[in-house]
Amino acid sequence: MKKHYLLTTLLMCCLSLLTFAQDETYTLTGQVTNEEGAPLVGVNIVEQGTTNGTVTDLEGNYALNLTNPTPTLVFSFIGHESEEVILEAGQSELNMSLREGLSLTGIEVVGTRSLNRSVTESPVAVDIIPISDIANDVGQLDVNQLLQYVAPSFNANRQSGADGSDHIDPATLRGLGPDQTLVLLNGKRRHQSSLVNIFGTRGRGNTGTDLNAIPASAIKRIEILRDGASAQYGSDAIAGVINIVLKDEVNKFTGMATTGIYQEGDGEMAQISGNYGLPLGNNGGFVNMTADFLYKGRTNRPADPNEYDIYRRQFGDAEMSNFGGYFNAVLPFRGGTEFYMYGGHNYRDTDAFAWTRDADSDRNIPAIYPDGFDPHILSTIKDNSISAGVRGKIGAWNVDFNNTYGKNRFHYFVDGSLNASLLESSPTRFDAGGFSLAQNTTGLSFSRYFDNLLAGTNIAFGVEYRTDNYEIFAGEEASWRNYGIIDTVVNGLVTQVDVLGRAGGSQGFPGFQPSNELDEDRSNAAAYVDAEFDFTDAFMIAAAARFENYSDFGNTINGKLAARYEIMPQLALRGSVSTGFRAPSLPQIYFNTTFTDFVGGVPVDKIIAKNNSPLTRALGIPELKEETALNASVGLTANVSGFSLTVDGYYADIKDRIVLTGAFEDTDEDIGAELQALNVGAAQFFTNAIDTRTMGVDVILSYAQRLGTGKLSATLAANFNDMELGDITTSEKLRGKEDVYFGAREQSFLLASAPNSKASLTFDYQLNRLSANLRFTRFGKVELIDWIDEIDTYNAKITTDLSVGYNIAKNLSLTVGGANILNVLPDKQDTETETGGNYDPVQMGFNGAFFFGRLNFGFE
Repeated sequence: MKKHYLLTTLLMCCLSLLTFAQDETYTLTGQVTNEEGAPLVGVNIVEQGTTNGTVTDLEGNYALNLTNPTPTLVFSFIGHESEEVILEAGQSELNMSLREGLSLTGIEVVGTRSLNRSVTESPVAVDIIPISDIANDVGQLDVNQLLQYVAPSFNANRQSGADGSDHIDPATLRGLGPDQTLVLLNGKRRHQSSLVNIFGTRGRGNTGTDLNAIPASAIKRIEILRDGASAQYGSDAIAGVINIVLKDEVNKFTGMATTGIYQEGDGEMAQISGNYGLPLGNNGGFVNMTADFLYKGRTNRPADPNEYDIYRRQFGDAEMSNFGGYFNAVLPFRGGTEFYMYGGHNYRDTDAFAWTRDADSDRNIPAIYPDGFDPHILSTIKDNSISAGVRGKIGAWNVDFNNTYGKNRFHYFVDGSLNASLLESSPTRFDAGGFSLAQNTTGLSFSRYFDNLLAGTNIAFGVEYRTDNYEIFAGEEASWRNYGIIDTVVNGLVTQVDVLGRAGGSQGFPGFQPSNELDEDRSNAAAYVDAEFDFTDAFMIAAAARFENYSDFGNTINGKLAARYEIMPQLALRGSVSTGFRAPSLPQIYFNTTFTDFVGGVPVDKIIAKNNSPLTRALGIPELKEETALNASVGLTANVSGFSLTVDGYYADIKDRIVLTGAFEDTDEDIGAELQALNVGAAQFFTNAIDTRTMGVDVILSYAQRLGTGKLSATLAANFNDMELGDITTSEKLRGKEDVYFGAREQSFLLASAPNSKASLTFDYQLNRLSANLRFTRFGKVELIDWIDEIDTYNAKITTDLSVGYNIAKNLSLTVGGANILNVLPDKQDTETETGGNYDPVQMGFNGAFFFGRLNFGFE
């Protein structure tokens, strides 16, 4: 009741403010052109300090409703310098001419290293998402969920009952792996998470980048390059590149307070953030700072015990507290040189329930938990990054020297648990150890635009050197040891005997043992060249090549060709072909964990073995090698009578994808003896096992038109995707065991990460101080195989999001709304799912309708 009262009180108080400030409105009109007088389409025009804004149409015209008689308007367009204008009282028309941003402060859009090319002129598909604007209108609070509903080819689902994957959401682009999308921050490579996904429905066996470690309130925009780009940016860019650009505003504070709750009365959320920028010097320098706190309460959607077997009494999203602080700074010097630095710290505490231990289970001690128990898997995740560099000119060349460091540390704890082998003396909280991944990248790049070569040519080249470090650290002894095992002498030989028949280690998540500890490094050096040739104003070709040498697997060379042809100002064709690669991550090479089970009273180890272990060598598993890819895309862009259309087809043929195998047991008639000789009862490992071929199409259709005295914009965005799996490649010794090596169940998880379709239809309406946003999202059909080898089918579903906003005054606005307001859920299954509940984490999730209120405030 208190949660509902808090939300209701906030909304009532804010809505009461709507009776004030009914100021008289007027309409400002005008046209925005470039320096040659050609109209610019899609220029953002915003009333500073408010969410009131518009964009120019196909003729560069705009109309904006205002109430402030002397507002400050900000005109911004990619590839051009932003302009701020203060209107005079009574002014009703304003025409603007924007200059191209070709100086050091020009915008380099992901996918091109030319400062002379806007996103609309790119030969490949690039989405520009103004994340701070979108975040004001919707009920999603973190970056993963914001992109899940904005970008049709981006998919992310919160996991449940999946160990570490409950704490860091795996995300994919175009249905490929989480580690096959490269993430950049301000154009520089971002470090990955230290977590490798072992369980869950998405990204099994993959690492990825924790996008939620960067607060949405710190982000100016997100650029998504939907095309293979390994030849430009290196490893991991098979599916594409996500570039996160931090805010750079000055002399302006913006804040946000959000609260919300699910219809079921749980999963309460609260978020507060602030962003402020200060000028540095008098030459355009700045420092922009963001602080953000987000709390999410847990949800619980247990199955009905009268109808289903109950494996989890607590089934839902984890509880989480997250604090992030980020900054972005530039300090200009004389001669056009500038020093820049950005980075941040993110700290996250997460509490997720594991599977239930029943009261009569031999893994329970009734004296401690008479009714059984639900272990909590806790985590403390620290993510730090810092990037610094100097950019300037040497002659006519733009030069950028940079060093970027990042580290992710994941520390497990287990609470509400026990070590059954300690009987009644067992503690209930354990330090289970964890892992960390650090990355340092040093780069030197050069670029130059030749305006007198052809119709314009850009040449770029550079070198990079990167080091990676991966560590596993052990937990406390009680988190992993079985105290019922004692040494005894039988026939003169010392052997171990289990005298209790109880499981050891912390229930829910056994800790890492000292034998699992490691500290491993690798390095790689790279050199690239990148050229873009404008043969005419209508036709261009881009080419790139990149060489890399890795200390652990050798060399790789990749190339890319792309082209764009403008048939007429309203219609253009574009396409590309490239080769790509992804180096095996250090967690995939070295991750290992051990837990002890008992067969006939004899202790045996069940392990995930690292790639270079004696076990993998005994089974003939080769060293991990890079995944390779052939990418191709073709598309068109069109602008006709208020409509904007982009259609991009894509193809990705990936060889030697790395997967986590199923468990091979010591009862196997062919390899059981070798496992028994190593005292291993069951083993899994990472290996290059399968080829995949993915084809699909992205469609984005947008329309903007004045409707009465307001403005209506509509966007239809859809992704259609199809993945085919090739033959399973095993070692010679494991041939014929493909159903264990990478069986049908594991294959279904891989296919589920590439759903056949996702589409959204969004309407946005602005009228004076009022705004409304309505969005329908259709999630395609998903099929998974459960623990008893039955197919669980999740049919296509449509969710509805709705929000209404009101500008109460300058720098003060209120938004109320809901996500999935019709409370649509995935198709209910039995409890033999991967998660042990009625639903797998697919499509829109299983928590139901969520309602929120958000207050935006600020000052200048």
